[in-house]
Amino acid sequence: MNDEVIHGIPSEKRVLKEGDIVSVDCGVILDGYYSDAAVTYPVGKLNADARKLLDVTKASLEEAIREVQVGATLGDIGAAVQEMCEGEGFGVVRDFVGHGIGKHMHEDPQVPNYGRRGKGTKLKAGMVLAIEPMINAGSADVKVLKDGWTAVTVDGSWSAHFEHTVAVTKDGPLVLTR
Repeated sequence: MNDEVIHGIPSEKRVLKEGDIVSVDCGVILDGYYSDAAVTYPVGKLNADARKLLDVTKASLEEAIREVQVGATLGDIGAAVQEMCEGEGFGVVRDFVGHGIGKHMHEDPQVPNYGRRGKGTKLKAGMVLAIEPMINAGSADVKVLKDGWTAVTVDGSWSAHFEHTVAVTKDGPLVLTR
């Protein structure tokens, strides 16, 4: 909720209120194959800053998906997210990244939300990637709480997370979790 980047643990002690944001990250296993998707939802009406954080993070995912082409690189995907989000003044989380996905939830390659165009692993038809921008309203820095699981922003700024599972095909990206 709000400053939780990923892995927040629900609690009866915390109650969502108007203006909060909450991320839901879930997946499905079908016939032995995994999928992974995340959405950050507004709770009621958001202030302009929170709305912009959600809008830019979601748009950066769509930009990253457009980069999923045979022969493109993981750096192209990461650069698309980084350019958009840092261009709007947001911090791009570097401690957690997207990933390959298939018969296991987390497979190679890692899919950073930052990078240099033309660098990194080249995309090939048949690869399946979980692309998941994790974007902070402030610093990119995160820490894991004493529970050993919940990651939050170091500066207390809000964080948004959107994710899709995307297959690389000869015809371009195929979003499997729309």
